[in-house]
Amino acid sequence: MLVQLNPPIPIETPKGKGVAVMVIDYGPEFDLYWVCFQDETRECWTFSNQDIRAQANMTMHRPARPRNPVTALDKFRSQN
Repeated sequence: MLVQLNPPIPIETPKGKGVAVMVIDYGPEFDLYWVCFQDETRECWTFSNQDIRAQANMTMHRPARPRNPVTALDKFRSQN
């Protein structure tokens, strides 16, 4: 399934800041893939779900750096 994001979502990727414009979902056994345009280079890249983060947004109470950055994978590992 391919979903166009309207409006695009500001994100941080391994290549810098950008906006996600589409999400590709291959089904329950696969990661989501985000189609993104990089702000600085205007290149189009696709990243897996684990490689992206939402950009900081003070209105949404999302600080630039979380105090204790615990990921879902960290939580899973601590339980098992």
